[in-house]
Amino acid sequence: MQDKRIRKLVIVGGGTAGWMAAAALRRHFQGGPLEITLVESSEIGTIGVGEATIPTIRGFYQQLGLSDIEVMRATQATCKLGIRFDGWLREGHAFIHPFGLFGQDLRGVPFHHYWRKLAQGGEPTNIQDYSLGASLAAAGKFMAPPRNPANSLSIFDWALHLDAGLFAQLMRRVAEDNGVRRIDARITKVNLRPEDGFVASLDLDTGATVEGDLFIDCSGFRGLLIEEALQTGYESWSDLLFCDRAFAVQSEGVGDPAPYTEVKAQSAGWRWRIPLQHRYGNGYVFSSRHISDEDALAELKAAVPDRLLHAPRLIRFNPGRRKQAWNRNVIALGLSSGFLEPLESTSIALIETGVEKIKALFPDKDFAPELVDEFNDWSRREMERVRDFIILHYWANQRSRGEGSDTAFWRDCNAVTLPDSLRRKVELFRQRGHFVRYRWEMFQPASWMAIYAGFELLPEMVDPALDGIDAQALSAPLAEMRKAIAEVVASAPPHAAFLDQYCRPAPVAAQ
Repeated sequence: MQDKRIRKLVIVGGGTAGWMAAAALRRHFQGGPLEITLVESSEIGTIGVGEATIPTIRGFYQQLGLSDIEVMRATQATCKLGIRFDGWLREGHAFIHPFGLFGQDLRGVPFHHYWRKLAQGGEPTNIQDYSLGASLAAAGKFMAPPRNPANSLSIFDWALHLDAGLFAQLMRRVAEDNGVRRIDARITKVNLRPEDGFVASLDLDTGATVEGDLFIDCSGFRGLLIEEALQTGYESWSDLLFCDRAFAVQSEGVGDPAPYTEVKAQSAGWRWRIPLQHRYGNGYVFSSRHISDEDALAELKAAVPDRLLHAPRLIRFNPGRRKQAWNRNVIALGLSSGFLEPLESTSIALIETGVEKIKALFPDKDFAPELVDEFNDWSRREMERVRDFIILHYWANQRSRGEGSDTAFWRDCNAVTLPDSLRRKVELFRQRGHFVRYRWEMFQPASWMAIYAGFELLPEMVDPALDGIDAQALSAPLAEMRKAIAEVVASAPPHAAFLDQYCRPAPVAAQ
């Protein structure tokens, strides 16, 4: 019987996507006959601005045998409890999207109905006060979540702000230590099999040729295999998401790092600020239809409060996805598969889920179309779900209601026609406080609740199960929830103290 197993896996491109894939797949197929080769050129730079993550990154590197503290020390990382949105609803307004739950569900009724019932009774409260993660972030505090939480009020999660270049280096060390072969060379030609158009081999500028059974394209926006060789096609979402450029720059850190990513609304987009142990990451994601490169650069420079470490770098992108993430014997991963702006830190998370899909649907040399179709359907739906979540942030803004705060960009965002999948979610939540959950969702109901509440998109009715409860009767128990969280926050150490204790090297004693 003919052996049809994949024997040679070739990854094209290093950077975060390439080395994450190499490390994870080598670990997954450890001891087996699969040979993994990564081809990258040290002369070609990587984008490398994805410095904020979501909590799934911790599970990813823990599967590789790495601890939180090991990764934080290796990547100069800080802790991330969520994202602070400044000026998105209107000027002067801010809210936090935490990694965690809000309040406690009671009698099978979600907490947000009790919260709304209390507000309708004349006692409005900030929903963030019912979230331990959001409250810790707002106070600049950090503590590890309890392993066995007493109740849902104690449930929260965390992620990392990390140096993407250092993280790629860490993934490379893990991959090479486990047997991944690296070739430092430029690819000069992609050779296709004449009978079916599959990729057969790669010609390198060293004169060598690399053959493979399965190829993973991590070549970035270029899409060397998936697009230039196989002409897969691209589905643009620029009619839904206007931002198509970003300036990125690093700066000296000033003050203690916050345990959250800051994203601040600007005239034609938004600005990020990501604290690391040794520096800060800054950037301005903007729409070239609404502002010139020169004006965007000036706006960014004026907003960064500390000294820039280099000239800001301009990145051009087209929001959207490759029409097929898997075409013939090529799977696109990372930027080569598509791009959604880093508003909710999903770039690295989409690499993680891409790797998980490869593990789950790993083919043999027959490349069964059912596997390819499932991979592509999964990838498409996942990207669309993330796209919808990001669109909501723009569409729901009320900046035109603030004096002198709106611009053409934000007005145009308000006027976007929502995709049916998002429109249905928004309307069902508005009418009944109901969360729609599709297949392949990256963001769970608590995240949608954070955004709905932050943008004051609130249900028109409270669950009828609460009709027999007087709103005033909820005042004391909800106050107890807020008090319990406030007491934990008061006793928690500052974020900087956590970093000093676990992540920063002790000073060398003078001789």
